[in-house]
Amino acid sequence: MADETKRERFLGYAVFLYPQALEILGEAILPYLHDGPHGPHVLCGAIDTGGALIDMTLTGRTADGQDVEIELMIPTGMVRMIVSARSDAMFGFGPRVQAVAEPGAAVALPPAALASAQPLSMPVEFAPPSLNPAPPVIGKLPPE
Repeated sequence: MADETKRERFLGYAVFLYPQALEILGEAILPYLHDGPHGPHVLCGAIDTGGALIDMTLTGRTADGQDVEIELMIPTGMVRMIVSARSDAMFGFGPRVQAVAEPGAAVALPPAALASAQPLSMPVEFAPPSLNPAPPVIGKLPPE
C-alpha cells in the first residue's frame, strides 16, 4: 500500500470500488489498492469512463526499478465513486483570460454576461386573427 509522501504528491484520480467488487476481484486487485481514511481505492493518472469497462492508467515500477505504465480495466458497475485529486488552476465555465500582472498587482477579469441577461434577438410576430370566420357547416339529418 502507498506511503504518505507519494500520496501528497499524487495528481490523478482515486477510484473507489464497491465492497462486493473487492470481494469478487479478490487477490487480483490487491497489488493496485491503496489504503486511505475513506477505504481502499485505486490511484490512477488517467481514466476513461466511456464504455462498459473503466480504463485506468497506472504508473509503477518493476522489481528491476524500471518505470512501467499499466492499464487496468474493470466493469463500470464495480465503481462506487471516482474522485479527482487534481488541482488545475483553470476550472469551470467562463472566459479563459490569462493576464500577465506585475508582482503585487491585482488582476481583474472582464465581466462575463449571463445567458439569462441576453436580449431576445429574434422578433416575435403573430398572425392577426381573421375577422370573417368561415360559417359553420350545418348538416342535414336523414329523413325519418
